[in-house]
Amino acid sequence: MNGILLVDKPQDWTSFDVAAKIRGLCATRRVGHSGTLDPLATGLLVLFLGRATRAVSFAEAHDKRYLASFRPGLVTDTQDITGRVLERCERSVTERELEEALSAFRGEILQTPPMYSAIRIGGQRLYDIARRGGEVERAPRAVTIRSLELLGRDENGDFLLDVRCSKGTYVRTLCDDIGRALGVGGCMSALRRTEAGCFSVADAHTMDELCAAGREGIEKMLLGVDALFPELPRVTADEAAERQIRCGSTFESDAADGRCLAYTESGEPLALCEAKGGTLRTIKSFFEV
Repeated sequence: MNGILLVDKPQDWTSFDVAAKIRGLCATRRVGHSGTLDPLATGLLVLFLGRATRAVSFAEAHDKRYLASFRPGLVTDTQDITGRVLERCERSVTERELEEALSAFRGEILQTPPMYSAIRIGGQRLYDIARRGGEVERAPRAVTIRSLELLGRDENGDFLLDVRCSKGTYVRTLCDDIGRALGVGGCMSALRRTEAGCFSVADAHTMDELCAAGREGIEKMLLGVDALFPELPRVTADEAAERQIRCGSTFESDAADGRCLAYTESGEPLALCEAKGGTLRTIKSFFEV
């Protein structure tokens, strides 16, 4: 079983929980994903099954889009409402004040990774250090906020933000930083991932749907690994070229220079390739071996 599965992750499930459940349902060990969601978060989790796991590294760099609820006046050690409360401020924040504060967080910004994260420093996960009551210096990292818009308020009265951002962005840290800029503190109270690269949560399947579908049903839900590269041109490999791809050899082609996807004559994706000067070489193969 090979392909990409779009899952609408429920709250209180870890990304590992979802992957483990799919491994059991599909009776396969090879399941990976292209971006972790915290247990608090819901929404789009892109899973890769079988040989499609070879494409995970190409998806990890994709931009992500989120709906995030921001609660001013509350600072926690995890930067979301699941953490231990460190500070409270009763001063209210208006939408106009928040709009003005958001302008400083659009474009490329520096962000210090939170202690409650899976980043390794000195061979240890930061969240393991944090759970022992420790803290270490973390160097700020550049991330890009492509867009950041205030949509209004959610059902709990918290501000609702639409965030489109680059790889490596922590939305809860963004909320913490916005709160500090407002002078009242703040944290993330809810998070839903709506997009990852070219994929949308509108096309994702719930865990209830997947559990009811079972292995055969899930197989029908899989997208081809080529769905990850919708912008790339296609090249059809004849029998001789297919043999060369399967052997890892270069082959001649009239494809324009640049990346492309090579397919069998029957339409099965073979490999991500690089064309240069009439020659194609394989970057990553996706066929069964």
